Amino acid sequence: MNALKKFLGVIWLITGPLTMAFLIVQAIQKVGLTHTDIERTNTILQWAIILFIFFPISIGLVIFGFYALRGEYDRLPESSEDI
Repeated sequence: MNALKKFLGVIWLITGPLTMAFLIVQAIQKVGLTHTDIERTNTILQWAIILFIFFPISIGLVIFGFYALRGEYDRLPESSEDI
């Protein structure tokens, strides 16, 4: 089970930055496809909100993956007395 946690830690470490890079590329492409200034403003606003929401999630994935890879989750407490 610990090997699975470490493997998933690597997956999360990779997934976080890749997701943000994908979203940034999509935002640039979608803003570039707009024709008028109003469409461009609306699209920029929409993508700014999307990136604002998903950036902390991506950072959380990286942190969670880092801790899983370090082995911080190898021994989890079974009761409140273990904490």
